[in-house]
Amino acid sequence: MIKTLTNLFKQDKEKFVVPKGVQDVIPIKAIYDDGIFQVGKDKFSKSFKFTDINYAVASREDKEAMFLEYSELLNSFDSGATTKITINNRRLNRLDFEKTILLPLKGDELDVYREEYNKMLLEKATGANAIVQDKYITISINKKNIEEARNYFARVGADLIAHFGRLGSKCTELETDERLRVFHDFYRVGEESSFHFDIKDTRKKGHDFKDYICPDSMEFESDYFKIGNRYGRVLFLREYASYIKDSMVAELTDLNRNLMMSIDVVPIPTDEAVREAESRLLQLFCYRSLRYGAAEKRNERVSR
Repeated sequence: MIKTLTNLFKQDKEKFVVPKGVQDVIPIKAIYDDGIFQVGKDKFSKSFKFTDINYAVASREDKEAMFLEYSELLNSFDSGATTKITINNRRLNRLDFEKTILLPLKGDELDVYREEYNKMLLEKATGANAIVQDKYITISINKKNIEEARNYFARVGADLIAHFGRLGSKCTELETDERLRVFHDFYRVGEESSFHFDIKDTRKKGHDFKDYICPDSMEFESDYFKIGNRYGRVLFLREYASYIKDSMVAELTDLNRNLMMSIDVVPIPTDEAVREAESRLLQLFCYRSLRYGAAEKRNERVSR
């Protein structure tokens, strides 16, 4: 196996502790004011939210330029970090939608048109089972302490925002309450509008932040899990074809259901990747040579 992957697997290995409550199942050790989460003994993560780009309707030349820029984005990640691209289909939070999108009424003769416009927006937003799609990219790194993690994410975050900007997408850092809202909306479907979290007030009261996002109960079986009154299942691609259409991700995420699709990106140093490719090509060449030699011997025996 590639050395980088072996090291990552070793870093992710931690002693398993049987959870005593629902809060213990959530894999977050600590949270910080700047949106950094500690998700392991020495592992820290930070999430960024980015907007969609008009790739599907772009011309062939623009698609090639976007693809090359996306390749540069993936190649900019450090080999010691892991990156997860997440597409989250979630139910629309009507209260937030009304605060941020709808036009406020002014008490004049134009309120009739504002109400009609707001009604049209609500109908459009709730037409597809009130499902909206968010896109996140989460970077995880092993560091000795939070200060080293802050310095790393400050550098990587600036590069990430610049790369997405060249793609025509807006990338922003997620604050602590925004990241916790993602967990809350996943664990508590139907209660999206009830989320409220103030990290300073929580510290004063001595509360655990997991109490604000955890579900009432969690059960895990061999092939499914149960969160509250809902059942779920995780699917992953074990094998796939050597050629995949660029519309595959869009087709998977077009379902009008609550779902999360994640793509893990593990950067490999160039020298290790080249050695691995050469090794596999050599194995394939030796295998074909052996088959060719065996076929020649069979033909020779038949001719005799």
